Parts: sequence; structure tokens; C-alpha cells
Amino acid sequence: MPESIIPSLQCGTVLGFDFGAARIGVAVGEAELSTAHPLETIAVVSNEERFTRIAALIKEWQPKALVVGLPTHADGTADEATALCRRFGNRLHGRFHLPVYWVDERWTSVVADSLLSEARIFGKKRKQALDQVAAQNILATFFSAGGCLARLD
Repeated sequence: MPESIIPSLQCGTVLGFDFGAARIGVAVGEAELSTAHPLETIAVVSNEERFTRIAALIKEWQPKALVVGLPTHADGTADEATALCRRFGNRLHGRFHLPVYWVDERWTSVVADSLLSEARIFGKKRKQALDQVAAQNILATFFSAGGCLARLD
């Protein structure tokens, strides 16, 4: 059952993540305004480098919570990517001691791809932007739903 956003998230910064084995899209949002913006794409070289960059983003943006897109099959069942995302979210929570929320991300990449086509962004720029825009859509979904799939704390 979805859980409502806790009162401390009615205002404050939130970082959203579109986790992938090769790249992690990151977006930043403001809960009070329900706005989200693409931030960057982290190319995964090693786990330590990935979390070092995330630590720098957390230090810079001082988020109240983290939101991770949870991929599933179209029917909502889990797959291998679901387990990898859960592990990533658990590591975020363990390292940074911030609440982590899960958001259904089944259609975020499709929406991101469509938005980039409309903006006429193609080639290398598109690949880089796709993960960031997917993360932005994950945050937008989080804000518009007023809740999430689950929360770690």
C-alpha cells in the first residue's frame, strides 16, 4: 500500500535516481513546489566512485529524502533489475541515513524518450540526457502521487 509523504517532506529538497548498471540519472526536486529538474548522469566506473559522487551531490543539495525508481515488468512483477535497484536504495539508506522512497518507474524512460524527441535532442546528448530526464520523471511521479511504493528507514 502506498505511504503518504511524511510531514518533513512537505518542504525541502529531494534527489531522485534512475538506477542503471551503466549509468545513474539524477534529478533534484523541491517537495513544497512539486518541481523536478534533471541534474546529471553518473557514469558507473566503480561502486566507490559512484557513491563518492552521490555523497558530493547530497552535500551540495542537502536533501530531506532520496527517491529511487523501481523497475518492474509491465504487469508489476519484479525482475533482476528490481533486485539491483533495491540493493542500490538500501546502500543509499545505509550510507547516508536519509529516508529512501521507491517509485514505480515502468514508464519513465518511455516518457523521457518522448520528451527528448519533442525537444529534438539526439545522438550522444540524448543518451546522456535520457537518464536525467527519467530521474526527473521519477520525482514528478513521486510528487504528483503524494506518496510512494514504500519507504526505507
